[in-house]
Amino acid sequence: MSQQQFYDELLAATEDARRELLSIPFIQNGAAGDITLESYIAFLGQAYHHVKHTIPLLMACGGALPGRLEWLRTAIGEYIEEEMGHQEWILNDIAACGGDKEAVRHGMPHAETEMMVAYAYDIIHRRNPVGFFGMVLVLEGTSVSLATQAAERIETSLGLPEKAFSYLTSHGSLDVSHVDFYEKLMNQLVEEDDKQSVIHCARMMYKLYGDVFRSLPLTTLSGVQ
Repeated sequence: MSQQQFYDELLAATEDARRELLSIPFIQNGAAGDITLESYIAFLGQAYHHVKHTIPLLMACGGALPGRLEWLRTAIGEYIEEEMGHQEWILNDIAACGGDKEAVRHGMPHAETEMMVAYAYDIIHRRNPVGFFGMVLVLEGTSVSLATQAAERIETSLGLPEKAFSYLTSHGSLDVSHVDFYEKLMNQLVEEDDKQSVIHCARMMYKLYGDVFRSLPLTTLSGVQ
């Protein structure tokens, strides 16, 4: 019998937390295209406030890794290239929706968004930098399953131009290849503490990312919430 790969173990250990995230009304309604323009812009605003930390977090993680994980540091360099500038895509989406992108750029995140970002830095500097890959699982795995579908349905229901969805559509397609890359990386982890740190961070991130969605103002086109 072949030994279970760590990626499969990670998915199994976090499945209940993932299901809880996906059951949040904002996510359910968004996937169905049943949210108002105000709710969509609010979602983009909070996305900006955590996505702008993606590169600094990747750099912090790479810098904190021990020499035995040089191969993982190299992979982080690839992630950095792929993720560069995505926060600006979100601001452009906000502008395409008629929102004030500069107000978002210079505004403050919700407390829930700030807490999620703070925890990501904390796991890198306090516990184990490898744990940060738990956040990668949550953000990329969620976008693969929902982003493209949500973008298509919201575009149709709100009559918005395609250029209002560059963040969602790019992450839906882009992250499919990212997940394959991620799976290979996770299956190369050997140390048990590294593995448990990824699981722990993923479970925490499902809750913290869920709190971001719970903090968003949900108004629907159908009137049902």
